[in-house]
Amino acid sequence: MSRAVLAPFEAYQKARVQFVQTVAELATRPQNIDALQSAGVMALLRPLLLDNVPSIQQSAALALGRLANYSDDLAEAVVSNQILPQLVYSLSEQNRFYKKAAAFVLRAVAKHSPQLAQAVVDSGAVDALVVCLEEFDPSVKEAACWALGYIAKHTPELAQNVVDAGAVPLLVLCVQEPELSLKRIAASALSDLAKHTPELANAVYEAGAVPHMAALISHPDGPLKRQVCSCLAQIAKHSVDHAELVVEADIFPKILNCLKDVDNLVRKNAATCIREIAKQTTELAKLIVNAGGAA
Repeated sequence: MSRAVLAPFEAYQKARVQFVQTVAELATRPQNIDALQSAGVMALLRPLLLDNVPSIQQSAALALGRLANYSDDLAEAVVSNQILPQLVYSLSEQNRFYKKAAAFVLRAVAKHSPQLAQAVVDSGAVDALVVCLEEFDPSVKEAACWALGYIAKHTPELAQNVVDAGAVPLLVLCVQEPELSLKRIAASALSDLAKHTPELANAVYEAGAVPHMAALISHPDGPLKRQVCSCLAQIAKHSVDHAELVVEADIFPKILNCLKDVDNLVRKNAATCIREIAKQTTELAKLIVNAGGAA
């Protein structure tokens, strides 16, 4: 093919690369958001999600995620511009860099409200995100954990969608991975699932989450311990049976040590977990005292 024919195509590609990279950078600064929206940025980014150049696809998704993350109005614009189905389609087709960016957009939309999280569910994203939990790359798993947790946190119905898609056993596997950031967000997502109803807490328990959480109570990482103590509290709060399941995982006296942790949120979440157990029965309260809880 002659140079004269190739030149405009190369120029067009360079222009697309420069455009998406610049927009993604501009979207990191709040003062630029309104101007970007007024310029019709959503409609311009949408076709670039299907660009034949992978780096352009990734930058377009990253820019959309940053925009959607900023406000619920912009997240609604992502939905109304029919961008979610394209992201979901691409989640199963593209490379790990794109999957991370696409999961970031889904998370940024879902976080704002139950209605926006429902739009993410309606796009078929939950099944695609659960498949991402089986990816080899831990950063893709982490991005999927974030998005699923943000969907699940809003309502029991949304959380049930995540459970029905088979996410819970895979989230429990993510808790066992070596990467700290993946452990943290997987534990957080399990907590967001367990908090709603006894049935959802059962789903988390039956997937084997409690023994793995209990084993992490003594972990040196503060942010991980926050999520672990929170998850155990969200399970224990539902009933006597749930509290006993948590106690049977040998969390005492380990969790009492968390009350002296340097991290304020670890102390708070550990105290909440102990309270949720103690409130259930006199026998459980006595168990806590006998473990040294009154000292």
